[in-house]
Amino acid sequence: IDSMRVLAVHGVLPLLAVLLPAVHGAIATPAVVRSTQMILRRAGSPLLLQRQEEEVTGGLLRRPASFADGKTGVVVPTSSDSSYAQWAKDNPLANNLGIATVKTASADLLAQLVIAQTPVAELDYSRLLLFASFGLVYLGGFQYLYQVQVFKRLFDVDAFTSQPWADKLRDGPGLRALAAQTALDLAVLSLIYLPTFYVFKAAVFSDAATGFEPAGCISSGIEKYQANFGKDEFDLLRVWLPADLVCFSVPLYLRLPVRHVVSFVWTAYLSFARAGH
Repeated sequence: IDSMRVLAVHGVLPLLAVLLPAVHGAIATPAVVRSTQMILRRAGSPLLLQRQEEEVTGGLLRRPASFADGKTGVVVPTSSDSSYAQWAKDNPLANNLGIATVKTASADLLAQLVIAQTPVAELDYSRLLLFASFGLVYLGGFQYLYQVQVFKRLFDVDAFTSQPWADKLRDGPGLRALAAQTALDLAVLSLIYLPTFYVFKAAVFSDAATGFEPAGCISSGIEKYQANFGKDEFDLLRVWLPADLVCFSVPLYLRLPVRHVVSFVWTAYLSFARAGH
């Protein structure tokens, strides 16, 4: 419980502060902004409080480039075109690559320094490299490819995600598409994500004396994946089944930024539980 509290205060809330402008781009109404200010104030983090105070001067909680109308749920653009939310909409791949890389590396730093209480002098830089490279290649690149580009072609995601929540609950075809996306994503997480992580781990931690051997890294990674599959799959379903239902319901350009919030906690757990040599 203490570890999860530390993770929430030092990890999730600062990440929310970074991603908040993008999320506000779709759901920012006056009531949501006021609620967000209250959450940031109660968090007690100096960084969050400082950013919260910047609202008046055009800081983090300024009026976003677009917001959801409280009655219709339609995204309405504002006069500002320079906000992070607008940039994220215009450059979704670059935005996702940056967030994924920083997020996974930060989650590992949190797991090492805060949860495991590793001294800074003993920081495992190979492990940090593992998560940064895995975040860039898999979470930033491949995940964007299949969750946005492929899913957009397989499912009518725009029609469903642009509706108000009340209408989504009455949209039978949309809910069936949501269930299909969730099932497909869980299959990808189980059959591609987990083995890829263990192969990356084997490659980063490969013995420098014997050199890098791709075949050996793949074989070692698959063995670790099979050995830990039962526990990993149970934890994966507990986290990602409900998370996917939310992620695949928000507007498409927010799909991966919102997912990164949950993924930060998951990555910190994966680092703490599975990233040791």
